[in-house]
Amino acid sequence: MSTYHAPLADMQFVLTELAGLEQVAELPGFEEAAPDVAFAILDEAAKFATNVLDPLNRVGDQQGPTRLDDGAVTTPPGFKDAYKQFCDNGWNGLTKNPEYGGQDLPQLLATAVEEMWHASNMAFDLCPLLTQGAIEAIELCGTQALKDRFLPKMVAGAWTGTMNLTEPQAGSDLAAVRTKAVPQGDGTYKLYGNKIFITYGEHDYTDNIVHLVLARTPDAPEGVKGISLFVVPKFLVNDDGSLGARNDVHCVSLEHKLGIHGSPTAVMAYGDKSGAIGYVVGEENRGLEYMFIMMNLARFSVGMEGVGISERAYQRAVAYARDRVQGKPVGGDKGAKASPIIDHPDVRRMLMTMRANIEAMRAVACVTAAAMDNAGRHPDANAKQRHQAFVDFMIPIVKGYSTEVAQELTSLGLQVHGGMGFIEETGAAQHFRDARITTIYEGTTGIQANDLIGRKTARDGGAVAKTIAADIDRVADELAGHADADLKAIGAQLKDSVAALRRAIDWVVPAFTQNTRAAHAGAVPYLRLWGLVAGGWQMGRAALLAATHRHDGSGDARFMAAKIVTARYYADCLLPQAAGLAQTVTHGGDSALALAAEQF
Repeated sequence: MSTYHAPLADMQFVLTELAGLEQVAELPGFEEAAPDVAFAILDEAAKFATNVLDPLNRVGDQQGPTRLDDGAVTTPPGFKDAYKQFCDNGWNGLTKNPEYGGQDLPQLLATAVEEMWHASNMAFDLCPLLTQGAIEAIELCGTQALKDRFLPKMVAGAWTGTMNLTEPQAGSDLAAVRTKAVPQGDGTYKLYGNKIFITYGEHDYTDNIVHLVLARTPDAPEGVKGISLFVVPKFLVNDDGSLGARNDVHCVSLEHKLGIHGSPTAVMAYGDKSGAIGYVVGEENRGLEYMFIMMNLARFSVGMEGVGISERAYQRAVAYARDRVQGKPVGGDKGAKASPIIDHPDVRRMLMTMRANIEAMRAVACVTAAAMDNAGRHPDANAKQRHQAFVDFMIPIVKGYSTEVAQELTSLGLQVHGGMGFIEETGAAQHFRDARITTIYEGTTGIQANDLIGRKTARDGGAVAKTIAADIDRVADELAGHADADLKAIGAQLKDSVAALRRAIDWVVPAFTQNTRAAHAGAVPYLRLWGLVAGGWQMGRAALLAATHRHDGSGDARFMAAKIVTARYYADCLLPQAAGLAQTVTHGGDSALALAAEQF
């Protein structure tokens, strides 16, 4: 069994060269995040991922959590102790407000750290991931009393947070939420209803769990405009901060899942007895708006799950390909002995496909994270607005594309193992199973894609989309005009792919209103087109920077050479798919919808 090792060299390159870590560290409040400090933090995170989380990944997959008759849940062996170490080391509050005990470090740095958690043990990291979003929603939308009561403990990790959206009859249609919240006249509410798919809805890590729950008040309007958001703790909290009575919220069962076996996914019942006491966040009937604060951060994090689990599958595949001796290498001497399968061309193709996609996805995510930091801290209002527009546009791409590609890359990792990949003992199958939830979490790929064609592209007439496309075009021109043959070839392919992207943008903007069903049928291919070309954009930038370093002798020469080779592979073997995706977007919708429902 191979051991996970964080790809620190590539992470450092992406953070400094592509995402602008030095510039981010100059933003107000981020002065302590200079590269030397950031790299020291990455080193420590890498050790924790390798030494603590990675060894528990298989344990969690094989044993999973258990639910006792009284509704209590015991997490897999070692998980509770790992969580204590996680919090004691300060990882839970990395980006959070110092007023509540956080370290106030940039999202850019946290993104690289988070990739390590997902890669080494995704089931473990789901708990702190959701707590981060709950903290964000309470801090931005809650009263000062709610903040003072819950945030210090949540930032420290002493209490965890959950997101309670889905109900059996509602699924992704939050307009169908039926959980009731009845005002009690003293500022509290009593909640009654059931929620499903609640990750870490019950566990043994902490004394208290803070549930954020979508529900309706008795006089709320129908649909999404009548949803409110409530804080419903497992234990009520006394005025002095101590824990009070057990609240009427309970885990009634745990789901049996395809993957992420180490994380408890609970069915939660609210108000089976006297009613679960909750506190409204912000104003009534604005719950969906507030929940999207959690949702956007969670969607970005789920995109990083796709990156992390793909990296883990790649590392395992490389280790196996180096060790597995089978067959003579193609094109070798007739008398050659059997060699490791990494010598076989098709295995190389699979590994290069994994490597190139992962490096591209990591770069796109980190550039987006840097824009988050600028959107929050940049001193110039126009710059903040520009960065926020970029973030809003890119989040469905980071989430949707990275998780879709993770399905393919974890499958390739299994394929590299051959028949042994289908055997659980090698570990390759776990990554394939664990990755499968990521395209469903926090809104399916179709939901992300509908958001991308509508609110993010058509609403402003494609203004932001075309601005980003112009930035990609400028990089393509710089590459195409370079003297280096590799860079010139990358530029030519990037130029063709951004032209295909422009065709798709120009079609989506009018089609969204004039041929809306066809536009929605092409939404996922449109998202995939964006992810593919955005990855090519960042790989092209990386190649330019690597060439500069190679020319002036700075940096690791072997690393820079490999970066250019990987970017060339991405351009030659992946970017040509852009033309086909654009064709599907602009011409595929009508035929996708042509059959009547009864013909299926």
